[in-house]
Amino acid sequence: MKLSNSHLLDLGKKYGLPLFVYDGALIADKYHRFKNAFSVDKLRINYACKALTNLSILRLMHKLGAGIDAVSIGEIKMAMEAGFPSSRILFTPNAVNDSEIESALELGVGINIDNLPSLEYFGKKYENFSCCVRVNPHIMAGGNANISVGHIDSKFGISIHQIKEVHKISEALNLKITGLHMHTGSDILEADTFIQASNILFDQAKQFKDLEFIDFGSGFKVKYHDSDYETDIENLGRVMSSRFNDFCREYGKTLELIFEPGKYLVSESGYFLTETNIVKRSPTTLFACINSGFNHLIRPMFYGSKHYIENASNPNGLKRVYDVVGYICETDTFAHKVQLSEVSKGDMLVFHNAGAYCFSMSSNYNSRERPAEVLIYEGADYLIRERERFKDLLVGQIVPEVLLD
Repeated sequence: MKLSNSHLLDLGKKYGLPLFVYDGALIADKYHRFKNAFSVDKLRINYACKALTNLSILRLMHKLGAGIDAVSIGEIKMAMEAGFPSSRILFTPNAVNDSEIESALELGVGINIDNLPSLEYFGKKYENFSCCVRVNPHIMAGGNANISVGHIDSKFGISIHQIKEVHKISEALNLKITGLHMHTGSDILEADTFIQASNILFDQAKQFKDLEFIDFGSGFKVKYHDSDYETDIENLGRVMSSRFNDFCREYGKTLELIFEPGKYLVSESGYFLTETNIVKRSPTTLFACINSGFNHLIRPMFYGSKHYIENASNPNGLKRVYDVVGYICETDTFAHKVQLSEVSKGDMLVFHNAGAYCFSMSSNYNSRERPAEVLIYEGADYLIRERERFKDLLVGQIVPEVLLD
């Protein structure tokens, strides 16, 4: 159930605007729905924490039983700070230097290698080196080009046409490949895309004798409004479970099935609450100008995401067409020509689906502070990140004495 406008208005008054709010009950519901969709002996749900790395959200994921998909040393350390053991963290970097992977190895987490030079380098450096390999299945999938990462021109993964090289390197250096991984893109609606990619990965997996798991990544489509489409997780779970169980029988060993949902788990739980600074009319456009910009929520400008926006202060007012824009000194249009209940100065506009890649991609551009974050959990609201102040922007900055004259 969505949080009510009255509840959100109360939170806005209590904590100030702009504000990110997350519904912990919905995160738990999404986690259990995903888990219950699959019928396999070993299933691990690794939360793709780049979607939202607040420590309280990570603690909730730990409480639910998730593992972690991390893409940086910082994310690994954040996960460990939240209580995750190294055995529950898989590090999947891309285009990083050797020292970052070495740091991850020192922390004891699982390593996912996505290129031949790194595979060879670490195989030579470490005796009995063990890792997972990220395979690029050459499938175009995802909501748009910026979030499609499994096609032939993508920088991600080792091409299926280079798997023979993986075997040559592993045999020459006595490497142990314990897992195979893929991720084709985000906002994938059809289960057929996963099935197509899984067929490719299963075919490759037959050639690796030491596998302990197969990781199918993520990319599940979520709803952005009530009438929107979403990935049918239950259907995907039935089909994938059947295929995975058949493969394990053929392989002669019970492997662990891993998925890495991020947006699927947290997107719909999030609300971004903003205040209308001014309503402005040009000869052609009516603007609702809010106290935020792409420094807080960049997704609409970055790759065209469309967040449902609601006027919580006047939900039943006369509908009018607005461009919702921010206060950044470049174009920061959140939405073009959207219908909203009539907006007045001071009204609270609510952005839905603000749980994933919103705060985590925010910045201090224009020397503006980032908002506070609040978690609703078991009926109570908790401040889980303080609103930044100007002094926070100065942290780490050093002015040489020569400039202090």
